[in-house]
Amino acid sequence: MKKPIAGGSGGAAGIEVALPHPGTSRPSGMTRFLESERLLAWNDSIFRTAFYNTFYYTFWATIFKLALGMWLALLLNRHFRGKRIVRAAMLLPFIVPTVLSTFAWRWMFDPTFSVLNWLLYQGGFITTKLPFLSDGTYGMWCAIVVNTWRGMPFFAITLLAGLQTISPDLQEAASLDGANGWQRFWHVTWPLLKPVTLVVVVFSIIQTFSDFQLIYVLTGGGPANATHLLATYAYQIGVATGLLGEGAAISLFMLPVLFIVVWLQLRYLRRLEGA
Repeated sequence: MKKPIAGGSGGAAGIEVALPHPGTSRPSGMTRFLESERLLAWNDSIFRTAFYNTFYYTFWATIFKLALGMWLALLLNRHFRGKRIVRAAMLLPFIVPTVLSTFAWRWMFDPTFSVLNWLLYQGGFITTKLPFLSDGTYGMWCAIVVNTWRGMPFFAITLLAGLQTISPDLQEAASLDGANGWQRFWHVTWPLLKPVTLVVVVFSIIQTFSDFQLIYVLTGGGPANATHLLATYAYQIGVATGLLGEGAAISLFMLPVLFIVVWLQLRYLRRLEGA
């Protein structure tokens, strides 16, 4: 592009200066790579925190629900006095709505009026108040505790149904062979209970990985975005902030991750069935 410049005195001819055309300059490949929205999206520190928290929250909550649910199922599979009362009390987390029960837990974890802090202090276990919901690490573990309390009955009921399909003759035969309680569980009960356990773990992972209500009511993603999960962060970006595209992208990011996890577990289940 050439632009004429008027000459000085004496009526000299104008001088033409070449100027760069705005449409001819293109960014280099490295510039396009560094300015890529796909790369910059991963540089979002809150997204990385929510991504890590989601896996951390799902892993530990599933481990605790499986361990406590298995223990409760083994307990309920025996005959003891008050068994019906225990079964009825076990269903309490299912009866109470999620929001109401989480509000109750939030009151118990309250930094100022915490009942748990008062009980621990009166019992001599602590000398200062614990920052249950005012600290990111404490807040995440509080959420894991509440999720475990809510999900443990689902594990217990499903595993109890699986235990009742196992013939008592197998346990008696193993006992006559000299196997103790742990050996009977590990070599007789657990192999027969693996398919049921894997199915309930798959459902739990899907539900826990996409959990929203519990975190939103208990911590709201705080303090300082330390307890955000992918679901709560997607809500904050898409609804509260109004960036619907980014919120939808975060929500859709959970789909391939869950697909891979479920595919691996179902593949392992088919191996068990074929063995």
